Amino acid sequence: MTWVAAVARLRARREAGVLVTVATVRGHAPREAGAKLVVGRSETWGSIGGGNVEAVAIDRARELLAAAKPEPELMDFALNDKVTNQHGVQCCGGTVQVLLEPLPVVKAVAIFGVGHVGLELARILARQDLDLHLIDSRSDILTEERLGVLSDSVAQVHVHHTPLLPEEVLEDLPPGTHVLIMTHDHAEDAALCDAALRTDRLGSIGLIGSSAKWARFRKRLSTEGGHDDATIDRIKTPIGLSDISGKEPATIAVSVAADLLRTFETEGR
Repeated sequence: MTWVAAVARLRARREAGVLVTVATVRGHAPREAGAKLVVGRSETWGSIGGGNVEAVAIDRARELLAAAKPEPELMDFALNDKVTNQHGVQCCGGTVQVLLEPLPVVKAVAIFGVGHVGLELARILARQDLDLHLIDSRSDILTEERLGVLSDSVAQVHVHHTPLLPEEVLEDLPPGTHVLIMTHDHAEDAALCDAALRTDRLGSIGLIGSSAKWARFRKRLSTEGGHDDATIDRIKTPIGLSDISGKEPATIAVSVAADLLRTFETEGR
C-alpha cells in the first residue's frame, strides 16, 4: 500500500497517525530522501529502510500518538558502528534526518438543513480540512447542480438525503461530530434536538433560531422529552457570534462558521 493510500485509510477510519519521511541523507543510507513510512497505533505502512532508524522512528511516532498536542519534529541518526543504538547497529556510513509529522483525526461537522443559510455555511466550511456531512429531507435541495458550488472542496463532503427521519443520521455520524440544526421545518428541528441529546459521542450541538423558538423548544425538551436542564444546556442557541447581527444568509453563515472554528480552537487547548 502506498503512503498516500495509508493516510487515506487512517482518515477513513478516523484514526490518528504519524507520517515519517526521510528528510535528508548524507553519505550512504538504506533509503533515499523522500522515503516515507506511515505509523498508526497498531500498524505501519511503507518503510524508511528498516533497522534501528525505522524502529526508533516508529517508537517515537507512537509516543507522539499518545501525546495531547503532538508537534512535528526532526530526528538525526548517524549510521556507523560507533553509535550506541536501541535496535541494533547500522553502519552504512552516512547520516539521516527523519521528519515526523502527526496526522490528527480531522474534525467532522454535520449540517441538518441545506437551505439558504445551510448552503452558504457549507461553502465556507468546505474550505476547511474536515469531514462535512450535509443532511436534508428535500431531494431538490441536494441536487448535483445546486451543490456544484462545493466541487472544489478541501473538505470531504458526504450528502445524506433523508426523506422521513433525518435524526436517524445522527447514529451514523463519526464520534465527536459537531451538529448544526437549521432545517426548514421547526418540527424537524425539534425532533433533531431531542435525538441529538439522546445520541452519545457527539460534539457541540447548535440550533439556529430566535429566543421565542428556543423557549418553546426548551419547554418541550423538558416536559415531553424528559431532559434535565444540564442536558438541554448542551444545545447552543442562537449560534454564531453575538456581535454580528446581519440577517443575510451569507452573513449568518460567516458568523456561524467563525463561532464553530473558535470552538475547534478551544477543543485543541
